[in-house]
Amino acid sequence: MSTVVSGIRSTGNLHLGNYFGAVKNFIEMQHQHNTFFFIADWHSLTTHPTPADLHTNVKQVLAEYLACGIDPEKATIFIQSDVPEILELYLLLNMNAYLGELERTTSFKDKARQQPENVNAGLLTYPVLMASDILIHKAHLVPVGKDQEQNLEMARTFGRRFNRMYNVDTFPIPKSYTFEGQDMVKIPGLDGSGKMGKSEGNAISLAESPASIRKKVMKAVTDVGPTEMNQKKPEVIQNLFTLLDVVSTPDVVSHFDDAYNKCTIRYGDLKKQLAEDIINFTNPIRGRIEEITKDSEYLSKVAKNGAEKARESASKTLEEVRKIIGFRKFY
Repeated sequence: MSTVVSGIRSTGNLHLGNYFGAVKNFIEMQHQHNTFFFIADWHSLTTHPTPADLHTNVKQVLAEYLACGIDPEKATIFIQSDVPEILELYLLLNMNAYLGELERTTSFKDKARQQPENVNAGLLTYPVLMASDILIHKAHLVPVGKDQEQNLEMARTFGRRFNRMYNVDTFPIPKSYTFEGQDMVKIPGLDGSGKMGKSEGNAISLAESPASIRKKVMKAVTDVGPTEMNQKKPEVIQNLFTLLDVVSTPDVVSHFDDAYNKCTIRYGDLKKQLAEDIINFTNPIRGRIEEITKDSEYLSKVAKNGAEKARESASKTLEEVRKIIGFRKFY
């Protein structure tokens, strides 16, 4: 059985795009692999969140992933900062990470442009911390998006470098885990282009209120309507139908598809139906999120048990690494 490690951003508010993308596949992976899902709160410090925001976001993310179906009895879900072994490996890997290669990473250059007043050391060494997250559990597979592929390659570099320097095979060289061929849908945003994303402001979160969902959907971008029978749908309209496909029944999709092909469609009616179907789809998840968020005892138990399992795995790797490097206790 392969070990899979995946980081979860600690910014809160999963949206429909997350759910139909990575989250559904995470749920499947927990039944097939030895899985470690961690909430990356140390990584978030590069943007200097307030203490209240940091804690609230971590709690929200933990509740949302549990509500979506991550089973703490099958997967190890934990908070990054609960596993100090990660930081020690981060320190050790930093000793063999070189300034030039870190400065050339796309993520560092992009972040430095985005926040020129806050180009901190954490941004520079972000790939090393990510490598530590992965290597500490001797991961074989890492689910990553395109924006993180270079950082995964850096983790591979650091793993190989350690193995080569000490003539060992301590770290498996992790591979990218892709979801090709699996049931994965690219969910578009409500602004008519691109994919749904929180930072783009075009997303519907799983915890969003019905009133907010209706307001957002009714503002979704459309066009003047079809002018010819059976004409191809432009992107802004196809986006609405893509959303309809994942939350509505086949007869509803067929009804509006026929109306579009016959040039009789009323976008206002389509949006009203879409909004209600999104609400019906997210209602059970939103209810579970609210229930779990209120259950501090359960969240504490999940976090504690997850930390214990993650630390058990991490401490074994760290003890091995210390011995290889040459650290020995005199007492």
